[in-house]
Amino acid sequence: MTAPLRLLIVDDEPLATERLRILLGRMEGVEIVGAAETGAAALRLAQELAPDACLLDIGMPQMDGVEVARHLARLDHPPKVVFVTAYDSFAVVAFDVDAVDYIVKPVNPVRLERALARIRQHMDAAPRIAPADERLIDFWASDQHGLTRIAVEDVDRITAERDYMRLHVGRRSWLVNDSLARLEQQLDAAAFVRLHRGAIVRRSFISGFRCDDGRWTAELADGSEQKVGRSYADNARLLAGRRRAR
Repeated sequence: MTAPLRLLIVDDEPLATERLRILLGRMEGVEIVGAAETGAAALRLAQELAPDACLLDIGMPQMDGVEVARHLARLDHPPKVVFVTAYDSFAVVAFDVDAVDYIVKPVNPVRLERALARIRQHMDAAPRIAPADERLIDFWASDQHGLTRIAVEDVDRITAERDYMRLHVGRRSWLVNDSLARLEQQLDAAAFVRLHRGAIVRRSFISGFRCDDGRWTAELADGSEQKVGRSYADNARLLAGRRRAR
């Protein structure tokens, strides 16, 4: 029998804690091991009880949830963190502290179930030994429901949009706060290639190339095209050596 998911609730509002208790009480495979109203109490309980995950409010006095999450990450056995907050403006910060999920109050039961499933997925995942040049494996992107985790392997291409980057996944897209220069360093060069100062494309998403008067264009799997910048023409030539240029 699978062990229950052991949860610690951290919120300075008793009504919010009680609502989570009620919602979790209706779900199978969950055990609430404790609740705390302050950041200091949360850290003490996390050390004593070693919960699998913390459902953590952000807007708390003295020590806010983000600071609590940073302290939790330093424990010998850090719990997974799911932020449960009334504010939707901390998505980027949640990414920085590697939260598993981000739920906006009032908590929707279906959304909470999805967060618990993500906690279990992260717990079940085999430990990954990071290479010396750590590669990016996923993104955090915000939507109307909170945060969505997007696996890098699902991204077809990334395009610059002013101060943001747009992740294209099939017919959907998300904005993330990042830069192409940083992403180019963190993405696996065997899987992605820079074709323009404003575009990185997954190699397997490129169906072919054509060259007209020395200007290269990549033909993509969805029928669209991506112009190749002059500074990145060598990348196109290298790939076209393996794919017939037309």
